[in-house]
Amino acid sequence: MPLEALAQALQASAWSEALRASVWLYPLVNTLHVVGIALLFGAIAPLDLRLLGAFRRVPLAPLAATLVPVATAGLLLALVSGALMFATRPLHYVAEPLFGLKLGLLGAAVLNALWLRRDSEWHRVGEASGEPPPRRWRWHGLLSLLLWLGVITAGRLIGYR
Repeated sequence: MPLEALAQALQASAWSEALRASVWLYPLVNTLHVVGIALLFGAIAPLDLRLLGAFRRVPLAPLAATLVPVATAGLLLALVSGALMFATRPLHYVAEPLFGLKLGLLGAAVLNALWLRRDSEWHRVGEASGEPPPRRWRWHGLLSLLLWLGVITAGRLIGYR
């Protein structure tokens, strides 16, 4: 089944119609999306800045242990609410180049995070306060900040088209 046919079927679904018809449901989903993004980026930014060398007095391991679950919860909330928002106008989003860019940046950001977490030193380095992370982690932190800002920017631009 071609992508456009799937988008048409989704747009005709009961979920899509309910989201479009309700005075409260779509704004609630949109609010949940913003909360998810806030949790995600609000947790990722300090962790990435720590990887880049900021907050050296804060040990990396406990910081990551606290912020990674918050970022993960934010990502899951943003993905679920984003999928519901997509369901309201799938034909529009499928044809929107910025939506494809947003998904590509999102995928790259998640892969960057997973790649860092798979690093053999991730769970051994950063226990001591002020210990600099390996240089390669700085690149992960910088790339993460840029990718997540790109995801957020592309998403906001979609809202104005």
